[in-house]
Amino acid sequence: MTTKMAAGTEFPTLDVHDMEGEVTDISRAKGECDWRLLVVYRGQHCPLCKKYLRQLDELAPKFKDIGIDVVAVSGDSPSQLRAFAKDVDVSFPIYSSLSIDQMKSLGLYVSHPRHKEETDHPFPEPGLFVITDEGQVQIADVSNAPFSRPDLNSLLGGLQFIRENDYPIRGTYLD
Repeated sequence: MTTKMAAGTEFPTLDVHDMEGEVTDISRAKGECDWRLLVVYRGQHCPLCKKYLRQLDELAPKFKDIGIDVVAVSGDSPSQLRAFAKDVDVSFPIYSSLSIDQMKSLGLYVSHPRHKEETDHPFPEPGLFVITDEGQVQIADVSNAPFSRPDLNSLLGGLQFIRENDYPIRGTYLD
C-alpha cells in the first residue's frame, strides 16, 4: 500500500544510480545550495516528462539563485537513463533505479506499462518534493497522471516567497 508523504516529516534516504551506475543518495542538497527540488519522472518512454524536464532546465539557474538545487529520478534502468539523458539534454543531474518500495515510501502512484513497447517495468507517476536544509519535506506533490504536474514558474515564485519570508511548512495539522 502506498502512503502519503507527510509535510514536515524527514525525507527518507534515497539511494539510486547515477549516470555511471554508481549508487548515490539524492535525498539532500549538495554543493552551494541548501535545499533540494527532487522531481520524479515516469521514464524514458514519457514525452511529457521530457518536456517538463526541459522546462525545469530553463528555470534551474533561478532555483539555484534562491539556494535550491535540482535533480530528477525515475524507475528506469541505468541504460534507459543514459538514452533518456542524451535525448533530453538537461544540465541538472538525473538518476535511475528508483525501486517500487522507494516509490511507495514516497507516496507515489505506480503504473504498469500499457504494452512492452512503452517500457519493461512498473514505473512511478509524477512526483515533486522540496526538501529543506534540515531534511524536512517542505512541499510534496504527487499525481496519478502524466499531464498533472505543478507549474514550474508558480513553484519558483512560491519557493522564493517561502525562502524570503521564512514561511512555515503548510499542511502539518494533526487531529
